[in-house]
Amino acid sequence: MPLAGRPMIEHVLRRAEAVPELDRVVVLTDDERIAAAVEACGGTVEMTPAECRSGTDRIAWAARGWREAAVVNVQGDEPLVDPAALSRLAAHLRDHPEDPIVTLAAPAPEGARDDPSKVKVVLDREGRALYFSRAGIPYARTREGAGALHHIGVYGYQRQALLELAALPPSPLELAESLEQLRALENDIPIRVLTVREAWPGVDTMDDLERVEGILAR
Repeated sequence: MPLAGRPMIEHVLRRAEAVPELDRVVVLTDDERIAAAVEACGGTVEMTPAECRSGTDRIAWAARGWREAAVVNVQGDEPLVDPAALSRLAAHLRDHPEDPIVTLAAPAPEGARDDPSKVKVVLDREGRALYFSRAGIPYARTREGAGALHHIGVYGYQRQALLELAALPPSPLELAESLEQLRALENDIPIRVLTVREAWPGVDTMDDLERVEGILAR
């Protein structure tokens, strides 16, 4: 999909390539058109089977042939992904091998609580995820206590944890909420959550596309 005169995947690729903590950047796809766009802009691409049901399955399939101890997964619809946030996530994976999965969250924007497209996450006292939900959690019975954060769908995995997660069947809460990260929590795989100041907009709809094009034009 073109965005501000370039394929969307090229925007994502360039931002990932700006992260010094990443040894290499590889685009994984089963779409020949995406592969051609990546190669045309000098990127590295690996073709994955169409049978991969999710991004986790796709990256795990590729990671079985990689030697890296950890991997970072950025989706191709994140043309405004923040290189500084990716840098922090990658550094945490390197410095804290005891954390099997690491992700990002930001303060929830106005209206996010009642928007099922905005995934919320609540944390324990050590900064690990207690639960992710499309619902408005926690229920605000009083004005005291902590609220939820807005989850940003960028993940870092220790390689072994990624392979273990991909080998597990979809879990009941994962299926109920359509949130793949719940599979990890339901199988006692902790998820460390790093907080950033604000989330960047992704591209899920045509309205999102117009908004992001306007941001890139500025």
